Parts: sequence; C-alpha cells; structure tokens
Amino acid sequence: MKFIKPKLSFWQIWNMNIGFLGIQFSFGLQQTAVNPIFSFLGAHNDQLPLLNLAGPITGLLIQPLIGAISDKTWSPRWGRRKPFFLIGALIGSLCLLAFPYSPALWFAVGLLWILDVGNNTAMEPYRAFVGDKLPESQLTFGFQMQSLFVGAGIVLANFSIFLFQDWFGSSENASQTATSIPTWLYYSFFLGAFASITTILWSVLKTPEIPPSDKELEVIELGKKEPFWNRTLEPLKEIFAAISDMPKFMWRLATVYLFQWYALFCYWQFIAPMLVESLNVGKEAALGKAALMNGSYNFATMILALALVPLAKKFSNKKIYVLSLFLSAIALVSLPFIKNDILIFLPMLFLGIGWAAMMGIPYAMVSKIVPQGKRGVYMGIVNMMIVIPMFIQTITFGPIIKYLLHNSAINAIIFGGVFFAIAAI
Repeated sequence: MKFIKPKLSFWQIWNMNIGFLGIQFSFGLQQTAVNPIFSFLGAHNDQLPLLNLAGPITGLLIQPLIGAISDKTWSPRWGRRKPFFLIGALIGSLCLLAFPYSPALWFAVGLLWILDVGNNTAMEPYRAFVGDKLPESQLTFGFQMQSLFVGAGIVLANFSIFLFQDWFGSSENASQTATSIPTWLYYSFFLGAFASITTILWSVLKTPEIPPSDKELEVIELGKKEPFWNRTLEPLKEIFAAISDMPKFMWRLATVYLFQWYALFCYWQFIAPMLVESLNVGKEAALGKAALMNGSYNFATMILALALVPLAKKFSNKKIYVLSLFLSAIALVSLPFIKNDILIFLPMLFLGIGWAAMMGIPYAMVSKIVPQGKRGVYMGIVNMMIVIPMFIQTITFGPIIKYLLHNSAINAIIFGGVFFAIAAI
C-alpha cells in the first residue's frame, strides 16, 4: 500500500525551511563580500573568476555525492537528511568566523573552499528534504517558501554589510588593519556564523523526517553489508545511472541553466567593481552600495516568492520561469547606464522576481517527475547543472573580460544580461 504524505500547515512548512535562511546568509556574504575581500587583498578584475573556482568544484563533487549518500542513510534518532544539515552548518559557521581574519589572498581563497564544502553539504539534502516531506500538491508552495528564505537570508547578509559600513566605515581609516579588510566587515561574518547554526538547529528540532518504507529500509540494510569499497563506489554508480536515465525535461533545463548561472556568476563577481566604474566611487563605498542593491533584489524575492505560486498555477511554471529570465536580462543590461542613486534600485525589482522564480520553480518541476527514492541524487544532479556553468565561467571569463571586454566590469554585467536573454529564449 502506497504511503500518502499528510498535508502540512503553513507554520510546519515555515519551520521546515527556516534553516535555509542561515545557509543563504552565508551565500549572501559570498555573493557580495568575498570578491571585494579578494580585491582588498590585492586581486585584479581578471583574476576574480578563477579565484571563485571553489563554488563550482565543491558543488560538482559534494552535492550529488551527499544526495546519493543521504538517499541511503537512515538513523531513527537523527533521520536521513538532517545529519548533513548539521555537519554542513557547523563547518560553514567556523569558516565564517575565520574569514575576515584572512592575512593574505591565498588564505582567503583556501577558506572559501572549505566554506563551500560546508554550505553544499547542508544545502543539497535540504532540497530533497522538502520533496521527502510534502505531497505533490504542496511541492510548489514548499519550494517557493524555500525561495522566500533564500531571499530573506541574503537580504539580512547584504543589509548587515550596508549598515555596518554606514555605521562604522567612516571612522575606520585610521585603524585599518594590515590586511586591508575593513574591520566593520567582520561583524557581518560573525552574524552569519550565528545565523547559520541556529536556524539549521531550529529546523532540525522542529521537523521530524518521514521514516523510510520497509522496502527502503531493507535496501539500506543490505547496503551496509556490502564491502567498504563497494559502498564507497555505490554513490558514484548511482549518479551516473541517474544521469543516463534522466528525464528529457532535465536535459532541456541543463541548457537553460548553462546561460542562466553563467550570467549570475558574472553579476555576483562584478557588481561592486561595476559601481566603482559607473558611479566613480571608492571600493568600500561600492561594496556598501552593492550590498544594499543585492539586499534589495533579495527583499523583492522574499516578498514575491509566495506570490508566484498562484501565478505558476494559472499560467504554468514554464511561462513564469521564462518571464523571470527576461526580466533578469533587462535588469543587468540597464544597470551600467543608470547614474541616479535611487533609480539604480529599479532593476533590482526585476532581478528579484527572476531570483524568486529561479530558486523555486525549477526544483518544483523536477521534484514532480523524478522517483521518490532517487530524489536526493536527482537534486544533486540539478545542482551539478548549476555548478558546471559556474565552473566554465571561472575558467573562461578571465580571458574574456581581459581581451574582449577591455577589463571593464561594466561590460561584464552587460555580458551577463545577454546570457540571461539567451537562457529565456
């Protein structure tokens, strides 16, 4: 007899997803503060893509492996996905505490690798966790709630950067440390470490997991009896088998993701350098402005994420997703040409709508078409589709910006907008 998942209340889905706020606070710091920190420590524009190699590589290796391993994990006390949340959050929190103390560029880059391992360990099972818990009728709502917390976490990260720069940045020049990392930036990283571990703990304590069926438990127990080497290779075999059996929709989504995530990586790496060029301001002022802008688009995401649910039901997930990509393209192409301090936030509304759709709708569509027993590995494969374009961007965009785009951050942002438009088409 097939198990019918019970519908969850609004607050149950809220508690289940709130841990994503802490994970995304950490990602918000990466998006806005890490590349300026690299610049403070001496990195040049054409070096930034390669210095961000940690995200794609760790995502490519960690997420599908953790997904496959968590599919075959069960502890009556700790559950299936939740142990990985906790391990990832602990690693991420320790790295956030250490990051602003980086004495040199190589040290900061190394910490970014470890931080991304922690974040990816926590994030991938979280996607599968929502699919595990919710019936199909609530999947879109569940993933859009997750999208809400994506926005909320990044909003808090970026607004903390903006506020700390505004409150403490002006009087800091005389006490600047040898590393050139502003001391006001430390506070955002400390807050991120606290948010990462506490929100994950809230979700873990408030949300019980659904136990595996008798058949799933039998498979898990048989797996434990396999020789160590077989158990080590099994997740890799599962990943390759799942890719070979992947639904056609996921192959089409991979093509869209190639352009979408390449564009996003261009935006995250070059928004602060672009503001230095387009608004003719210093690096610290540009970092504060970029934080406020990134916080604004994620605030729009937080407000609009759940509003997309009825629209997706009325017009279809696909149409809303395509519209969101076109709006993101308009946002990036227009940004460098806006010189007004107020009007420059208008494109952030468009990007916020796009980000809300990107972080929820594709996962809902995939979760509906993949086998429940392989949901973890398939969510890992979706995240491979994210990090492979990022990897391509990190190794190709340095020469592109240096030799084709005249080492201009403005041209880098416009380039990203064109790629968003291609993704929509």
